[in-house]
Amino acid sequence: MIRHADVENPHRILYGHLDGFPLSALGRAQSVALGEVLREAGHGINRIVHSPLERAAQTARIINEQLAAPAVLEADPELREAEFSRYLQGVPYWQIPVRRPLWLVHKARRGILPGDESIEAMGERVLDAMRRQARAHPGETIALVSHADPLNAAWIVLDGRPQNEREMHRSNVGKAGMLQLELDGETPKSWHYIPPPQVGKPATAAA
Repeated sequence: MIRHADVENPHRILYGHLDGFPLSALGRAQSVALGEVLREAGHGINRIVHSPLERAAQTARIINEQLAAPAVLEADPELREAEFSRYLQGVPYWQIPVRRPLWLVHKARRGILPGDESIEAMGERVLDAMRRQARAHPGETIALVSHADPLNAAWIVLDGRPQNEREMHRSNVGKAGMLQLELDGETPKSWHYIPPPQVGKPATAAA
């Protein structure tokens, strides 16, 4: 399970489900490095399933270009960003508490507002996507490319940790970070976090 790489966002807008937010130069470099790591590790990835959002699809494509043999690319809407970000999107981060006041309720307890997901619901939709792929393609090595909140929620569910806001940030999947799982059929047996690859920051966004 991979979080998309860094995004071009000079105005620090919460982009949520909006179009027009591709990877930054740093994000492209991270994706190249991640693909190289996966190739050199010899994982033999057969399939890359990604969120339909631009930043995740671009991350998946760049990773695929680095593999020894191209994998099948597939979009899955269940790997999308958190639903509540539709309410927050389009606003600079620093203005959210004023312009999107329901954010405070969301942070206090996810899932009680219309259009919000509980941590369990968000994590389970990612894990369900994983289970469907494992069921449909037994024995294959598959990469899922998603977003921070869904992946953090899935990690909480896997660990059986308390489902609260503190845990959503205590163990955080960084941009271009990975949560690697070993499955027995559709059942996760072990998992561990792999931090993002270290890359030099490009001098400009056009680099």
